[in-house]
Amino acid sequence: MHRAPTVTARKNMTMDTSNNNCVNHHRRSIRLQGYDYGQAGAYFVTVVAHGRACLFGGFVDGGVQLNDEGNIVAEEWTSTASMRNNISLDAFVIMPNHFHGIIIILEDCRGTMHRAPTREQFGKPTSNSIPTIIRGFKAAVTKRINEHRATPGAPV
Repeated sequence: MHRAPTVTARKNMTMDTSNNNCVNHHRRSIRLQGYDYGQAGAYFVTVVAHGRACLFGGFVDGGVQLNDEGNIVAEEWTSTASMRNNISLDAFVIMPNHFHGIIIILEDCRGTMHRAPTREQFGKPTSNSIPTIIRGFKAAVTKRINEHRATPGAPV
């Protein structure tokens, strides 16, 4: 019997390369230390379904066919820009178990008090920053998918 190799991916995390699952889900942040994610610019974001489950659709004839949950992701992403006047969206793609999108912060609308770099801190969200926008997007998607599936409180 062939055993899949295990490699150390990051400190305190091993990856089983046979199924791409992390044994320990502690991961280090890839955010730039001290960077102000509320300043104007284009940001590439990726959001992965809980447990990398294929919740949003499947592959059909060489393309992705979205299911109801995938359509909810698309609707919530497109509504993100309509809720914030300083946000524009560019290309995005929904895959069966994850989502990629480009979000553009057009201007810093947080006022003069926030022009110095501000860092998102646990329990102290920064208005109109990428972490806050994505947190709201994920919460809206999770709520709607759980309502659709009648699974309140389930991770998505």
